[in-house]
Amino acid sequence: MEPERPFCGQVFSVSELNGVIKQMLEGVFAGIFVEGEVSNLREAASGHIYFDLKDKNGVLAAVLFKGYGWRFAQMLEDGLNVRVMGDVSCYAKQGRYQIVVKSVEPLSQGKLFLEFEKLKKKLQQEGLFDEARKKPIPAYPKRIGVVTSPTGAAVRDILSVLRRRNPNLDVIIAPVLVQGDEAAPQIVQAIKDLNQLKPAIDVMLVGRGGGSMEDLWAFNEEPVARAIAASRVPVISCVGHEVDFTIADFVADLRAPTPSAAAELVVQNAQNTREKVSQLAKRLAQAVSVLYERAARRLEAAVNNRVFLDPSVLTREKEQRVDELTLSLQEHMQQAVQNYFNRLEAARHKLSALNPQAVLKRGYSITRNAQGQIISRVLQTAEKEPLFIQVQDGTIRAEVK
Repeated sequence: MEPERPFCGQVFSVSELNGVIKQMLEGVFAGIFVEGEVSNLREAASGHIYFDLKDKNGVLAAVLFKGYGWRFAQMLEDGLNVRVMGDVSCYAKQGRYQIVVKSVEPLSQGKLFLEFEKLKKKLQQEGLFDEARKKPIPAYPKRIGVVTSPTGAAVRDILSVLRRRNPNLDVIIAPVLVQGDEAAPQIVQAIKDLNQLKPAIDVMLVGRGGGSMEDLWAFNEEPVARAIAASRVPVISCVGHEVDFTIADFVADLRAPTPSAAAELVVQNAQNTREKVSQLAKRLAQAVSVLYERAARRLEAAVNNRVFLDPSVLTREKEQRVDELTLSLQEHMQQAVQNYFNRLEAARHKLSALNPQAVLKRGYSITRNAQGQIISRVLQTAEKEPLFIQVQDGTIRAEVK
C-alpha cells in the first residue's frame, strides 16, 4: 500500500512550502524532550539564547526565547549534556527547523568540557597559569608575529587595526589551520618558528575568530598550551569572542577578548603616547601664546609708563623723602640734647642742695670728736673731751665741761 501523498503534484512557492512544513511540525512535535550536548552557545542583543544540541551523529538547532531564558540562561554552557523540553518549529524565513526550548534540565558535562577541565587543572597545578611567569608586553613593539588562518576574518581585523593605528609596524603572518586535526601541530610549529626569527619579533598574537567549542578546540590542545608557555616572545591570545575561553588564554602572557582587541592592545601604548604628545604640544603652544600675550602687555605698559617719559620721577619722591627724614632727625636730636641738659641741670641742683657746705652757709655747724665721729647727742661726749666744731669758714676747738 502506497503512502498517502496529499501534496503530490501541487506547486508551492518557497515561503508557502516553509509555512506548510511549519504547521505540520508544530502540530506533531509539541511538548517533546530532546537530550544532547550544548554547543555554539550564544546570546543575541534581544536577549534570546541560541545554541545547538548535538550527539555523535547529528546536530539540532535550539532557541530559548527571552521569556523563558532568564530561568535557564545561567546553567547553560558549551559542553553541558542537557534534556530540553519544547516544541519543534520551522523558522519559515530560512526554511530551518529548530526546537523552541521551554525548560532545561542538566544531565552531565560533555566529553569536550571534561577534557578541557582536566587539562586546565593539570596545567594550573604545574604553574603554567601563574602570573609570576608571565612576560610583560612591550610598550612600543616594532615587529609583530601573528599565528592565525591567512584567510579568516581574524587576520583581516588584526591587519586593519594595526595599519590604522601604526602603519610603520613590521607584521609577520605565520599561516596555520585553526580548526581540525592538523591545526594544533601547525600552531605549535608556527610559534616555534616565530621565536627563531632574526631580527626577533617583539610580541606574538595567537588566535582565530569565533565558533563553537569544537571549532576552537585546537587552542585547548596541550601541545599548543606548552608551546605558548615556552615561547621566549610574549604571547597575546585572541581566540573567539569575549565569552570564549580556551587553555591558550590561561597560559598566554595576556588574553585579548577578540583578535581586533589584541591588535588594539599591541599598539595601545604607542597610540596613547602619540595622543599625549599631541595634547602636550597643544598645551605648550597655548602656554607659550599666553606668556607671549602677557609679556607683550607688560612691555606695552612699561613703554607707556611715565617713568620712561620722565626718568627724574624715579628720584624726586626719594629726594623729598630724604629731606623729610633729615629734618626729622635733626629735630629729634635737638630735642634729645635739650632733654639731657635739663636733666643734668636738675641733678646739679639736687646735688648742690645736699652739699654740706651749703648747709654750713645757712648758719649750721658740724661737731666731731677727736676720732672724727659726728656728735649728734650729748650722751656721746665726756667731761673735758676735746671737740671740733666745723663752721662756714673754719673749725673751732672746744672742750666739754
